[in-house]
Amino acid sequence: MIDIRRDDLSGAPTRELVALHLAGMHRHTPPGHVFALDLAGLTASNVTVWSAWEGPAVVGIAALKELGGGTGELKSMRTHPEHLRKGVARALLEHIIGEARRRGLRHLYLETGRGAAFEPALGLYRQRGFVDCEAFAAYRADEFSQFLRLTL
Repeated sequence: MIDIRRDDLSGAPTRELVALHLAGMHRHTPPGHVFALDLAGLTASNVTVWSAWEGPAVVGIAALKELGGGTGELKSMRTHPEHLRKGVARALLEHIIGEARRRGLRHLYLETGRGAAFEPALGLYRQRGFVDCEAFAAYRADEFSQFLRLTL
């Protein structure tokens, strides 16, 4: 069973998963197009991070960044490579959607990249009802980024 907990990123397991996430984003994303939050960004006052656990092992992370005006952004979705295809990302996504609704948000946005490395996540987002949209917040449309929105 997956246990999802609010996380302050003070523990080594979640910090290591954040580092793995950032390394993956840099590996699969052209220079200048990585918008993943580092530890400082993830600990900002408008960002909440959750980690998913199976027993003593961290199996995933995800964050919600509040943008104001009834909107939020899904950030830093990552399943630990040893726990892929076990429903971790789906559980985290459902948790964040539920939390966004509890906070009264009307829209949940995300930015992601293009290419094979991003397809599994895109499939999950689209299955859950996210649709393509224009660039939002401070993002700019470019050849690599994709923007999606879920109306809550």
